[in-house]
Amino acid sequence: MELKVKLTDGAPLPKYAKSGDAGLDLTSREETFWIDPGETVIVDTGVAVEIPEGHVGLCFPRSGLASKGHINLANCCGVVDSGYRGTIKAPLHNFGDKGRVIEKGERVCQMVVVPFITCECVAVDELSSTSRGSSGFGSSGR
Repeated sequence: MELKVKLTDGAPLPKYAKSGDAGLDLTSREETFWIDPGETVIVDTGVAVEIPEGHVGLCFPRSGLASKGHINLANCCGVVDSGYRGTIKAPLHNFGDKGRVIEKGERVCQMVVVPFITCECVAVDELSSTSRGSSGFGSSGR
């Protein structure tokens, strides 16, 4: 599939780090900045995309940034709808107890483009029964 990309502020074309990767790396276009513990900063990637209709771009945290630097996406997973044409922004949150520098050009999130199914919601009085039923959090015994 071809993905049309508009770049601003000298942003690099999103790319896969390795062959077979699912996520396209997006980088910070902001000048180098500091993010304090507990702080959330909206980071512009300088990348706008034309997601094909029937698809969505899902922006996920970078595992190394999250596990080593305690920097994660504040919204956990961002949704880029096919009709959106603005630049993709990443709300970075520092979950750690130390501040951290985010460099201009640093990879801040990864976007996976996937197809989706649109549902027609229908109100009903009852749902079909299953062996699990309404058992939720902790229902598997762990």
